[in-house]
Amino acid sequence: MINDSRTQYGMLSKILHWGMALLIGWQLMKFGDRIADGEHWVGQTMVPWHVSIGSLLLVLIVARIIWAASQHKHRPEQDPQTARLVKAGHGLLYAGMLLMPLTGMMVMLGGGYGVNAFGLQLIAKGEELGWAATLGSLHSPLAWALTALIIGHIGMALLHHFRGEAVLKRMV
Repeated sequence: MINDSRTQYGMLSKILHWGMALLIGWQLMKFGDRIADGEHWVGQTMVPWHVSIGSLLLVLIVARIIWAASQHKHRPEQDPQTARLVKAGHGLLYAGMLLMPLTGMMVMLGGGYGVNAFGLQLIAKGEELGWAATLGSLHSPLAWALTALIIGHIGMALLHHFRGEAVLKRMV
């Protein structure tokens, strides 16, 4: 079943969730590049794809937001005691996933590099843009904040799972 239901997330929600989780995990390997200045396998094999994967993630998060909005009434109901916290946590995750590629593009535009993804020129090289560089400077702090949110998300999913609740099972 492609649509979500009250008891189970649908196939498209699962594909978007787990596919983006893998791609975001790939992107977070950039931290290793920062630590060792790219002189290892991460910096040499994974990091060159960083802008391309980030561009793909931007398209996927927009699609995911549209899909989630269309499935809102079909999704499992939250425990009323924690519903606000769950919505806030998911809202922050979605915001982080949206802001990361946008600020990453600002880094590229701010430096006058343009944006190329998978060999295609999305935005041509140009002059350095101070305002874009300023917005792009949020990219790294947002990466740390998103990482903390992801760790919290995984931790809560595991906590619910080991309490015997079906939260994780609905997404698997």
